Amino acid sequence: MIAEISHRGRTFRVDLSKPIDLSLPLHDGEGQMRAWWVDPVRMEPVRNGDIEYAVKSGAPVNFRNIFFNPHGHGTHTESVGHIAPEVYPVGEQLKRYFFTAQLISLRPEERRAPDAKTDHVITLEQLRSAVSERPPEALIIRTLPQTQNASRDWSGSNPTYLQSTACAWLRSIGVKHLLLDLPSVDREEDGGVLAAHHAFWDFPNTLDLERTISELLHIPVVIPDSEYLLELQLPHFMNDAAPSRPVIYALLP
Repeated sequence: MIAEISHRGRTFRVDLSKPIDLSLPLHDGEGQMRAWWVDPVRMEPVRNGDIEYAVKSGAPVNFRNIFFNPHGHGTHTESVGHIAPEVYPVGEQLKRYFFTAQLISLRPEERRAPDAKTDHVITLEQLRSAVSERPPEALIIRTLPQTQNASRDWSGSNPTYLQSTACAWLRSIGVKHLLLDLPSVDREEDGGVLAAHHAFWDFPNTLDLERTISELLHIPVVIPDSEYLLELQLPHFMNDAAPSRPVIYALLP
């Protein structure tokens, strides 16, 4: 199904029958990507005394409870409520779900941190050289070298993060949605500063209820860096974060 979408004086043609899913599946137990030392996801049948609500146990339906953490288990999208005293629900934030997007791949630079660890950082200079002259509404960052390990536990690994100046610059050029294949835009252990989150949302100077950050994407290696149409869907959670399913569509000539 071919669709035409106009934005900022440009018209894009996309084939909506060929979506590219950038999310990770959420399933029960071990063997899926997680971070922040969270326990594995649990999906288990409701029990009432000796009754287990699972078809294999003789129940008429499967009826399961699910225990998970949006930030620690797989692909998720968060609002400024992640760092604000009040929980501004990400599930109420989006007024539309399609955005112009650019996918870029960057190899982080090595930097020596004050705690003597070797950090891997995506810098302002790297973003300046990679982002289009006509900035997209959404920027998707793939870090290099890329692996396809969808069962990685990032906890305690000091993952790559973004300079706060880089996030401030993205805000200044009009990027509304920042998506990346990392657990966070910030350093894993930074004393609670969360400088990149604060810079992108300009919090507490501003209460920005338009911008979102999506983390722990899974971006297939075969997908080329280019411009795309992004569809960002998430459940109507009244929480600062929710599991999400970013889907992109290639632009047609």
